[in-house]
Amino acid sequence: MARRSQAVTMSQVAAQAGVSQATVSLVLNNVDGGRVADETRDRVMLAVEQLGYRTNAFAKSLRSGRSGMIGFISDEVASSPFAGRLLKGAQMLAWETGNVILSVDTFDDPDLQAAAVDMMLSYRVAGVVYASMYHRNLELPPGLEGVPTVVVNAQDRNRRFASVFPDEEGGGYAATRHLIEAGHERIAMINIQPPVSDLPAGIGRLAGYHRALAEAGIEADPELVLYGTGIVEDGLALTTRLMTRDAPPTAIFCGNDRTAWGAYRALEALGLRPAEDCSIVGFDNHETLAPYLDPGLTTVELPYERMARRALEILLDGTTSDPQRIPIECALIARDSVSTPSTATAKVHR
Repeated sequence: MARRSQAVTMSQVAAQAGVSQATVSLVLNNVDGGRVADETRDRVMLAVEQLGYRTNAFAKSLRSGRSGMIGFISDEVASSPFAGRLLKGAQMLAWETGNVILSVDTFDDPDLQAAAVDMMLSYRVAGVVYASMYHRNLELPPGLEGVPTVVVNAQDRNRRFASVFPDEEGGGYAATRHLIEAGHERIAMINIQPPVSDLPAGIGRLAGYHRALAEAGIEADPELVLYGTGIVEDGLALTTRLMTRDAPPTAIFCGNDRTAWGAYRALEALGLRPAEDCSIVGFDNHETLAPYLDPGLTTVELPYERMARRALEILLDGTTSDPQRIPIECALIARDSVSTPSTATAKVHR
């Protein structure tokens, strides 16, 4: 059996470069303060490359008190098909700034959350990004009180920590404004939660819908606002109800892409076509759904990667002591599900 090769030591690098071990340490830790000549530095780095030397990150953290790690605690982000982009956004910026992400998914279990915080503290993380799979108001584990922390894709209910989250109202406004600019006035909305819900997503998207209508001088019709739970079946049932009215809408803003998919199915069952007979706009830009509907779904994109990068920037800037609340723009992604108003009424009631 082949023997496992031993790790290259700093003294071996020093011997290869023909310098002292202290000089190697100064170069690798970038603390020479101009005391090491450029030629000597180059020899050290060449020896490092030739020998394949790797620094002992753990030992370095013991000396400096800083591990170069950023904690990333989430509820079910790792198992979500699209919210995983939160982790990607944080990881990309971490690499760019010479840091490493230490990620734990707690499945929203309080015991796992407490254990995750303890682990982060034991690794001396520089700070923690606390991420949620969906936009909500939440309470953070008490163990994070003394740790620089930023909440992402959610808001700290107690306003103790900085929060970075989607601009839901701005997204709802952009979706409705897009329909208005296409010539629609009779615009329905199918929300993703009941009126009594306190989740920021549905509240904000509905507020954006109303703001766009008011700005355009269009009187809101309360009968054109229906409430579902964000699933395909609700989109199907509620769109059918809207389109079989005596005066159906010419466009529907759906509170998420799954609802929009149900709306497509309802139109098809009624002998109608999205865009051609009723324009549809969704919300999420679900990458495995929105581009593949026929026609492609115009939707509003949740800015997962940008939110995570902004949260990490706050940590790295050292401004976490300010419990600021930062909404991130949700951009409209235009595809082919929106056109000018049609005569769908005649088709449904023929």
